Amino acid sequence: MVNIRSLDPSASPLDYYGSELRRLREEAGLSQTQLGKIVFCTGSLVGQIETAHKVPTREFSERIDAALMTGGLFTRLVGLVLRSQLPSWFQEFAELEAKAAYITTFQCQLVYGLLQTEEYARAVLSVEQTDRLDELLAGRMERQRILERAQPPVLWVVMDEAALYREIGGREVMRAQLEHLLTFANQPWAQVQVLPFEAGEHAGVVGSFTVLRFDKDPDLFYSESYDGSHLTANPQVIRERFVGYSRLQATALSVEESAELIARVMEERYGHGGVA
Repeated sequence: MVNIRSLDPSASPLDYYGSELRRLREEAGLSQTQLGKIVFCTGSLVGQIETAHKVPTREFSERIDAALMTGGLFTRLVGLVLRSQLPSWFQEFAELEAKAAYITTFQCQLVYGLLQTEEYARAVLSVEQTDRLDELLAGRMERQRILERAQPPVLWVVMDEAALYREIGGREVMRAQLEHLLTFANQPWAQVQVLPFEAGEHAGVVGSFTVLRFDKDPDLFYSESYDGSHLTANPQVIRERFVGYSRLQATALSVEESAELIARVMEERYGHGGVA
């Protein structure tokens, strides 16, 4: 039986997407099954998206725009939908991250979210999230679209060497992740440095943090704790963290040396003859 659940378009981006899909499909005189055949999916999937029970993908949205000739409406909407799937405490940061001109971050345990492969991200998110894993993963991958812009933000990443050795998702996933990191070595707007174990105590020993810089707005400092996040524009905090970050950059390996270390760990630890 066709699901005709009533939606409140103002309830969420997902509800608005579903209500617009239903409205425009009905205006086109198509059933869910008919539209599904046109966009190469089941009518059931169309119904689940229309009733906000399923999160649409970017590919689905592009096909819907072509099928219903909506001028890119759903392709534009899907970005809002996917970002809304991120944890509520993280959404504000994700919106600001997307607007930043410069992103500087220190990561003490994991690869920064913007640089994670899908498989690596899935493994990270699956530790505590199982019921909404696909939605959260889609939201994280959507964040990375800012790196595909004609003018992406300048991205400076310092990551602890431990992140290279912490096996997330298995050896194949880690090998692919490190290989992905190496693709940023020649990007003029990206800088990835590794803080080696021999650095000992350092300015990031208290944990990971990120500083966002904007062309016109004040700088912002962001950090996470187990039960939430901290976001501030306090000038003193910003000043202290920039000094700390400068020290981390000075202590870390150069971009070239970092790439060499990443490549070496990838082959020695996660290659076919690597250490199990």
